[in-house]
Amino acid sequence: MSLKLFYTTISKSLLFLLFLPLWFMAQDTPQYLNNPNYELEIGKYKIYKSRQADIVMLGNSLTHGANWNELLGRTSISEQGIPSDITAGVLNRLEYVYKMNPKICLIMIGVNDVFSWIPIETVFANYKKIVINLKRKNIVPIIQSLLYAGRRQEGAEGRNKEIAKLNKLLVEYSKQNNIEYINLNKKMSHSYFLKSQLTYDGIHLNGKGFNIWGREVDKVLRKFSL
Repeated sequence: MSLKLFYTTISKSLLFLLFLPLWFMAQDTPQYLNNPNYELEIGKYKIYKSRQADIVMLGNSLTHGANWNELLGRTSISEQGIPSDITAGVLNRLEYVYKMNPKICLIMIGVNDVFSWIPIETVFANYKKIVINLKRKNIVPIIQSLLYAGRRQEGAEGRNKEIAKLNKLLVEYSKQNNIEYINLNKKMSHSYFLKSQLTYDGIHLNGKGFNIWGREVDKVLRKFSL
Protein backbone atom coordinates (compact mmCIF):
# COMPACT_ATOMS: atom_id res chain seq x y z
CA MET A 1 0.00 0.00 0.00
CA SER A 2 1.34 3.42 -0.95
CA LEU A 3 1.83 6.06 1.73
CA LYS A 4 -0.80 8.30 0.07
CA LEU A 5 -3.38 5.51 0.02
CA PHE A 6 -2.56 4.69 3.65
CA TYR A 7 -3.20 8.29 4.81
CA THR A 8 -6.40 8.48 2.73
CA THR A 9 -7.72 5.30 4.36
CA ILE A 10 -6.83 6.58 7.85
CA SER A 11 -8.54 9.93 7.14
CA LYS A 12 -11.75 8.23 6.01
CA SER A 13 -11.71 5.99 9.07
CA LEU A 14 -11.30 8.98 11.38
CA LEU A 15 -14.16 10.81 9.69
CA PHE A 16 -16.36 7.73 10.08
CA LEU A 17 -15.53 7.51 13.80
CA LEU A 18 -16.12 11.24 14.18
CA PHE A 19 -19.65 11.13 12.71
CA LEU A 20 -20.66 7.73 14.10
CA PRO A 21 -22.00 9.18 17.39
CA LEU A 22 -24.08 11.71 15.40
CA TRP A 23 -25.56 8.84 13.36
CA PHE A 24 -26.55 6.98 16.53
CA MET A 25 -28.06 10.18 17.96
CA ALA A 26 -30.15 10.56 14.80
CA GLN A 27 -31.46 7.02 15.19
CA ASP A 28 -32.54 7.83 18.77
CA THR A 29 -34.47 10.96 17.80
CA PRO A 30 -38.22 10.38 18.26
CA GLN A 31 -40.07 10.47 14.94
CA TYR A 32 -42.34 13.33 16.00
CA LEU A 33 -39.30 15.59 16.48
CA ASN A 34 -38.45 15.20 12.79
CA ASN A 35 -41.53 17.34 12.16
CA PRO A 36 -40.42 21.02 12.07
CA ASN A 37 -43.94 22.12 13.02
CA TYR A 38 -43.64 20.36 16.36
CA GLU A 39 -41.06 22.57 18.04
CA LEU A 40 -42.51 25.64 16.28
CA GLU A 41 -45.95 25.12 17.85
CA ILE A 42 -44.57 24.00 21.23
CA GLY A 43 -42.58 27.23 21.32
CA LYS A 44 -45.85 29.13 20.96
CA TYR A 45 -47.59 27.08 23.66
CA LYS A 46 -44.83 28.05 26.06
CA ILE A 47 -45.47 31.79 25.67
CA TYR A 48 -49.26 31.91 25.30
CA LYS A 49 -50.89 33.93 28.07
CA SER A 50 -54.13 31.93 28.42
CA ARG A 51 -54.20 29.95 31.63
CA GLN A 52 -57.57 28.22 31.48
CA ALA A 53 -59.92 26.80 28.87
CA ASP A 54 -62.90 24.53 29.40
CA ILE A 55 -62.31 22.70 26.13
CA VAL A 56 -59.14 21.54 24.35
CA MET A 57 -59.16 20.47 20.71
CA LEU A 58 -56.18 18.13 20.44
CA GLY A 59 -54.82 16.82 17.16
CA ASN A 60 -52.90 17.52 13.97
CA SER A 61 -53.33 19.85 10.97
CA LEU A 62 -57.02 18.95 10.66
CA THR A 63 -57.67 20.38 14.12
CA HIS A 64 -55.27 23.25 13.45
CA GLY A 65 -57.25 24.23 10.37
CA ALA A 66 -60.01 26.16 12.14
CA ASN A 67 -60.47 28.85 14.76
CA TRP A 68 -62.64 26.74 17.05
CA ASN A 69 -63.84 29.61 19.21
CA GLU A 70 -65.08 31.37 16.09
CA LEU A 71 -66.47 28.16 14.57
CA LEU A 72 -68.51 27.26 17.65
CA GLY A 73 -69.23 30.78 18.87
CA ARG A 74 -67.39 30.21 22.14
CA THR A 75 -64.58 31.83 24.11
CA SER A 76 -63.12 28.96 26.13
CA ILE A 77 -61.53 26.61 23.59
CA SER A 78 -57.80 25.96 23.34
CA GLU A 79 -56.82 24.68 19.90
CA GLN A 80 -53.80 22.40 20.17
CA GLY A 81 -53.39 20.88 16.74
CA ILE A 82 -49.90 20.53 15.33
CA PRO A 83 -49.57 19.93 11.57
CA SER A 84 -48.08 16.51 10.72
CA ASP A 85 -48.15 15.37 14.35
CA ILE A 86 -48.52 11.73 15.34
CA THR A 87 -49.83 9.95 18.43
CA ALA A 88 -46.37 9.76 20.03
CA GLY A 89 -46.02 13.52 19.62
CA VAL A 90 -49.38 14.17 21.28
CA LEU A 91 -48.49 11.84 24.14
CA ASN A 92 -45.29 13.83 24.69
CA ARG A 93 -47.05 17.22 24.86
CA LEU A 94 -49.99 16.54 27.15
CA GLU A 95 -48.53 18.94 29.71
CA TYR A 96 -49.87 21.80 27.57
CA VAL A 97 -53.35 20.31 27.81
CA TYR A 98 -53.02 19.98 31.60
CA LYS A 99 -51.81 23.58 31.76
CA MET A 100 -55.24 24.76 30.58
CA ASN A 101 -57.06 22.78 33.28
CA PRO A 102 -59.88 21.86 30.86
CA LYS A 103 -63.05 19.95 31.59
CA ILE A 104 -63.06 18.16 28.23
CA CYS A 105 -60.45 17.25 25.62
CA LEU A 106 -61.56 16.24 22.13
CA ILE A 107 -58.98 14.06 20.40
CA MET A 108 -58.43 13.50 16.71
CA ILE A 109 -55.02 12.01 15.96
CA GLY A 110 -53.58 9.10 14.02
CA VAL A 111 -53.92 9.78 10.29
CA ASN A 112 -50.27 10.84 10.00
CA ASP A 113 -49.26 7.67 11.84
CA VAL A 114 -51.20 5.62 9.31
CA PHE A 115 -49.68 7.43 6.32
CA SER A 116 -46.23 7.00 7.91
CA TRP A 117 -46.83 3.25 8.04
CA ILE A 118 -46.63 3.12 11.82
CA PRO A 119 -48.27 -0.17 12.92
CA ILE A 120 -51.90 0.17 14.00
CA GLU A 121 -51.05 -1.68 17.22
CA THR A 122 -48.55 1.04 18.12
CA VAL A 123 -50.96 3.83 17.23
CA PHE A 124 -53.75 2.30 19.31
CA ALA A 125 -51.41 1.73 22.28
CA ASN A 126 -50.38 5.41 22.17
CA TYR A 127 -54.02 6.45 21.88
CA LYS A 128 -54.95 4.51 25.00
CA LYS A 129 -52.08 6.12 26.91
CA ILE A 130 -53.33 9.57 25.87
CA VAL A 131 -56.83 8.78 27.16
CA ILE A 132 -55.59 7.23 30.40
CA ASN A 133 -53.35 10.22 31.14
CA LEU A 134 -56.18 12.67 30.53
CA LYS A 135 -58.44 10.73 32.88
CA ARG A 136 -55.77 10.80 35.59
CA LYS A 137 -55.97 14.59 35.45
CA ASN A 138 -59.78 14.45 35.72
CA ILE A 139 -60.16 15.62 32.12
CA VAL A 140 -63.01 14.00 30.18
CA PRO A 141 -61.64 12.54 26.91
CA ILE A 142 -63.81 12.61 23.82
CA ILE A 143 -62.64 10.34 21.01
CA GLN A 144 -63.34 11.44 17.44
CA SER A 145 -63.13 9.05 14.53
CA LEU A 146 -60.21 9.43 12.17
CA LEU A 147 -61.46 10.87 8.90
CA TYR A 148 -60.76 8.86 5.79
CA ALA A 149 -58.63 10.29 3.03
CA GLY A 150 -60.32 11.45 -0.17
CA ARG A 151 -59.95 9.64 -3.49
CA ARG A 152 -57.52 12.25 -4.81
CA GLN A 153 -55.03 11.48 -2.03
CA GLU A 154 -52.29 9.14 -3.23
CA GLY A 155 -52.51 5.71 -1.59
CA ALA A 156 -55.87 6.54 -0.03
CA GLU A 157 -57.57 3.20 -0.63
CA GLY A 158 -54.92 1.14 1.13
CA ARG A 159 -54.39 3.60 3.97
CA ASN A 160 -58.15 3.98 4.51
CA LYS A 161 -58.34 0.26 5.23
CA GLU A 162 -55.89 0.84 8.08
CA ILE A 163 -57.87 3.87 9.26
CA ALA A 164 -60.99 1.68 9.32
CA LYS A 165 -59.15 -0.85 11.51
CA LEU A 166 -58.07 1.84 13.93
CA ASN A 167 -61.54 3.38 14.07
CA LYS A 168 -62.99 -0.03 14.90
CA LEU A 169 -60.54 -0.39 17.79
CA LEU A 170 -61.41 3.10 19.03
CA VAL A 171 -65.15 2.39 18.90
CA GLU A 172 -64.72 -0.81 20.91
CA TYR A 173 -62.42 0.91 23.40
CA SER A 174 -64.88 3.75 23.83
CA LYS A 175 -67.76 1.36 24.54
CA GLN A 176 -65.72 -0.67 27.00
CA ASN A 177 -64.61 2.41 28.92
CA ASN A 178 -67.78 4.53 28.70
CA ILE A 179 -66.09 7.22 26.59
CA GLU A 180 -68.02 9.51 24.27
CA TYR A 181 -67.21 8.74 20.64
CA ILE A 182 -68.00 11.07 17.72
CA ASN A 183 -68.37 9.21 14.43
CA LEU A 184 -67.57 11.97 11.95
CA ASN A 185 -67.33 9.58 9.02
CA LYS A 186 -71.05 8.89 9.25
CA LYS A 187 -71.72 12.33 7.74
CA MET A 188 -68.40 13.20 6.15
CA SER A 189 -67.40 10.05 4.27
CA HIS A 190 -68.88 7.72 1.69
CA SER A 191 -67.67 4.20 0.84
CA TYR A 192 -64.60 4.68 3.07
CA PHE A 193 -63.49 7.90 1.37
CA LEU A 194 -63.78 11.50 2.58
CA LYS A 195 -66.44 13.25 0.50
CA SER A 196 -64.81 15.36 -2.20
CA GLN A 197 -67.05 18.36 -1.53
CA LEU A 198 -65.68 18.62 2.02
CA THR A 199 -61.96 18.80 1.21
CA TYR A 200 -59.64 20.90 -0.92
CA ASP A 201 -56.80 18.39 -1.18
CA GLY A 202 -58.14 14.97 -0.21
CA ILE A 203 -57.12 15.30 3.45
CA HIS A 204 -57.77 18.77 4.85
CA LEU A 205 -61.23 20.23 5.23
CA ASN A 206 -62.82 23.25 3.62
CA GLY A 207 -65.55 25.40 5.15
CA LYS A 208 -68.27 22.85 4.42
CA GLY A 209 -66.27 20.14 6.16
CA PHE A 210 -65.59 22.24 9.24
CA ASN A 211 -69.25 23.22 9.39
CA ILE A 212 -70.28 19.57 9.77
CA TRP A 213 -67.47 18.79 12.20
CA GLY A 214 -68.33 21.85 14.28
CA ARG A 215 -72.00 20.87 14.56
CA GLU A 216 -71.11 17.37 15.77
CA VAL A 217 -68.71 18.75 18.37
CA ASP A 218 -71.27 21.29 19.54
CA LYS A 219 -73.85 18.54 20.12
CA VAL A 220 -71.47 16.72 22.44
CA LEU A 221 -70.44 19.88 24.31
CA ARG A 222 -74.10 20.66 25.00
CA LYS A 223 -74.56 17.10 26.21
CA PHE A 224 -71.90 17.87 28.83
CA SER A 225 -73.55 21.22 29.60
CA LEU A 226 -70.74 23.21 28.01
